[in-house]
Amino acid sequence: MPAPGRFGAVICAMVTPFDDRGELDLDGAAHLARWLVDNGNDALVLTGTTGEAPVLSDDEKRQVWQAVREAVTVPVIAGTGTASTGHTVELTKAAADAGADAVLVVTPYYNRPSQAGIAAHFRAVAEASPLPVLAYDIPSRTGRPLMASTLLQLAREGVLAGVKDAAGSPSATAALVARAPAGFEVYSGDDSLTLPLLAVGAVGVISVASHWAGPEMSEMVAAFTKGDNEAARAMNARLVGSWEYEASDEAPNPVPTKVMLRSLGLPAGPCRPPMGPVPAGLEDRARHVWAALRDPGVHRR
Repeated sequence: MPAPGRFGAVICAMVTPFDDRGELDLDGAAHLARWLVDNGNDALVLTGTTGEAPVLSDDEKRQVWQAVREAVTVPVIAGTGTASTGHTVELTKAAADAGADAVLVVTPYYNRPSQAGIAAHFRAVAEASPLPVLAYDIPSRTGRPLMASTLLQLAREGVLAGVKDAAGSPSATAALVARAPAGFEVYSGDDSLTLPLLAVGAVGVISVASHWAGPEMSEMVAAFTKGDNEAARAMNARLVGSWEYEASDEAPNPVPTKVMLRSLGLPAGPCRPPMGPVPAGLEDRARHVWAALRDPGVHRR
């Protein structure tokens, strides 16, 4: 069984807390980061998709990285990817200056570069700082897949330390793991596929649901790593409600997560436009998901 990766097994893709006016809440970010670490998360990804990176200024991203870096001792992974190679390089340098331990770089989106262009993008980012680079492959959002051949080439060159895999194909992930060089790590980028991806060689998950289900997700990964497949499957079943809750067409990520955090009395605030508004009934659903996670009998009552 694969051991947890260099950044741990459960990594939270943390929201960016705002106040009621939609301004950055740095004290809230520090408080939430500490809470997440105390509740099952081994590391944190900041200013990614769940962190509403598209609506944050570069200066706001730097402030979040610095505030959380000062608040926790676990690895901090900064989301620095943009559609522009030059912009991504500058953000990656800034993340290194802010004390980040690694960067998560999404495949350039919207402009649909070739695989050669994507490879050149990641090489430029890796050359910009000594930080390990994790690629983020999520073609449903970027419009361009990160082909296995490109990933393997970059892994063998030492450009990439790993990948957050949200491409949705466990069979493709299995082939990637089988051919990757030693030290290249695959993290599930889709909570609902974490157990299948662990089964083919992933080392952990970069998670949304670990905002509220960190202990359970950690328990599932630990059970699988110990070879207790029955316990891992049982916990996977218990977590299905959380995965169904975390995103939908009417309430896309991170709207449900911020609703859940507010219901737990944790810093979150609203999402910035264009996300939202919160659909009717989501608060009640959050409370039910939380209750069912703590008492699996709730969903049967």
